[in-house]
Amino acid sequence: MTVDHETVSLGAFEFQCGETIPDLELAYETYGEFEGDNAVLVCHALTGSAHVASQGRFEDSDQAYAWWDDIVGPGKAIDTTEYFVVCVNVPGSCYGSSGPPSPNPETGEPYGPEFPPVTVADWTEAQRTLLDELGVPHLYAVVGGSVGGMNVLEWAKRHPDHVEKIVPIAAAGRLDSQCLALDGIARRAITTDPNWNGGDYYDGDHPDEGLALARELGHVMYFSKSSMDRRFGRRAATREAERAFPVDPAGRFFPYRDVESYLDYNASKFVERFDANSYLYLTRAMDNYDLASGFESDADALAAFDGDALVMSFTGDWHFTTQQSEALADALRETDTDVAHHVVDSDYGHDAFLVEPDSVGPPVSDFLAEGIGGNAVSDTVEVETEESDFAPVHNSLFSQ
Repeated sequence: MTVDHETVSLGAFEFQCGETIPDLELAYETYGEFEGDNAVLVCHALTGSAHVASQGRFEDSDQAYAWWDDIVGPGKAIDTTEYFVVCVNVPGSCYGSSGPPSPNPETGEPYGPEFPPVTVADWTEAQRTLLDELGVPHLYAVVGGSVGGMNVLEWAKRHPDHVEKIVPIAAAGRLDSQCLALDGIARRAITTDPNWNGGDYYDGDHPDEGLALARELGHVMYFSKSSMDRRFGRRAATREAERAFPVDPAGRFFPYRDVESYLDYNASKFVERFDANSYLYLTRAMDNYDLASGFESDADALAAFDGDALVMSFTGDWHFTTQQSEALADALRETDTDVAHHVVDSDYGHDAFLVEPDSVGPPVSDFLAEGIGGNAVSDTVEVETEESDFAPVHNSLFSQ
């Protein structure tokens, strides 16, 4: 299998906000051989990178690990012996593509808060520009989970003639108000860190505590209540566990719990590899996304797309619920698109699309090969619009 990992300069790029940077750089990876009609674009989630599979990882890189290695590769669901797979780190991130920590070529200093606000539409147009540079005029499929699934939807909306199949996984046409609220709190954790300094912190101490708290809040959003209870319960952490944050005086009397230790440990690792400004930029892009923007409805936004669609959701996901995915599938049905909504019975939570490859791989593989008639693809249409057995109501995570 041929693997390339590159960074390409695409010249001046105008963002949706109207601002322009003189040179947009995009980090990307490709896997397999391009044969003219076999290109599959994989869109990463919020803090993902172009390193979608282990075959393409830089040996000396501290960037995100191969985040979908169980799905992408030779003989896997997105088979790189059959498909030419492309994954692009989105603008605004910190894994090789232009973003707040990147040097402004006009000053030599990091852009910081001077980097233009980014949107999912900007990600899509940047990917289209890169594909033009690579000589890929048409995509066999676009696949992505979470906000990467929003990126998938934007491809169907903005470039309906350039893609045959779409697979939005654990995604929706927009975030609901509860997720918007939690993302807002996460951003406030960063911007109230004394080291944030209005986003100009690159020459000094970084707002690591604020970013760590933001990540912990996000991490909780990705679990279901039952999966957290099963994994952590009320257990105290081991004696070797070290607290990552200062403890209040009364806290010394009470146990440092296993769930706290887990979140603290993962947050401390996250701040070593991610940029606080990028976290602000990318969550803003996700929160701002509305599939129907500029159109009368979601169906109207997708009306020009005449390919096939596989929508996937997970029963324990309260970040993007099965009801939201069913609403998306309904919008596609209104346009007479061949669509299946495949509901995976899982109580893991939002991150199930990353950690349960045995549930995700077969329907994706069959859909790419055979469309919605694939043996592993099921269409679950009886998803209630209110509380149901499929997806717990959002307050289930916080109820007593």
